[in-house]
Amino acid sequence: MSDPYSDRGNKDLSLGNAKGMGMGMGNEMPRASGKSHAAPGGPFLIGENMTAGYGNGPDILHDCTIAVDRGEIAVIVGPNGAGKSTGMKAVFGMLDMRKGHVRLDGEDITALSPQDRVSKGMGFVPQNANIFTSMTVEENLEMGAFIRRDDFSDTMAQVYDLFPILKEKRLQAAGELSGGQRQQVAVGRALMTQPKVLMLDEPTAGVSPIVMDELFDRIIEVARTGIPILMVEQNARQALEIADQGYVLVQGANAYSGTGKDLLNDPDVRKSFLGG
Repeated sequence: MSDPYSDRGNKDLSLGNAKGMGMGMGNEMPRASGKSHAAPGGPFLIGENMTAGYGNGPDILHDCTIAVDRGEIAVIVGPNGAGKSTGMKAVFGMLDMRKGHVRLDGEDITALSPQDRVSKGMGFVPQNANIFTSMTVEENLEMGAFIRRDDFSDTMAQVYDLFPILKEKRLQAAGELSGGQRQQVAVGRALMTQPKVLMLDEPTAGVSPIVMDELFDRIIEVARTGIPILMVEQNARQALEIADQGYVLVQGANAYSGTGKDLLNDPDVRKSFLGG
């Protein structure tokens, strides 16, 4: 893998979108939407003091805070059932927020639906059902840009530069690809929206260690373009190795937080979550 702590200063923002236009990825759930309002200050994206659950069910998140800043990678790790994916979905507006706020680029977007959060620049790649299997690779990428009214050929070229195998297989049905290649399609499709922030739920689930390393390398490259990345990851040690910021969740609450290096060096975190 490339050095995750090397300089990210030369940021080409062409993959991102300062205006926040574009359509996102994933299983967006139709919800009524309110309005956003100015909320300056703080990290680029933050879900702050979130208490949330599904429908009328019990709270799953308990005063949970996760955040990511420009050009950084933030990872959410923890044991199974810790609320990692739920925290991601709460930030994306896919469940009922009972307490707390979500702010994106100086706006409080807590009341917005997932669709409206997408229009503000959030790109979301869920763990499962994140590609159109019967469509070609290129058709999947085109679907990512379907609400754009500009020429997106340059963005597609950048995606192919980032994932060369996709260019090679651009006319092949996405469902015929390997698991790692499918994940590249899913991430590439989200990048076609020119997102202001990219959210990835278990991007390396079910892939081999070699493919996992390759995906992490590509994620680092995306972050170097200036796009913040918020990522849920079961492979905690490997994820923290590339993370600028890490959050360890236990039972829906923050147990530990800090830089990736700090968490890797924390004896309690190593013992409890990283296998010693």
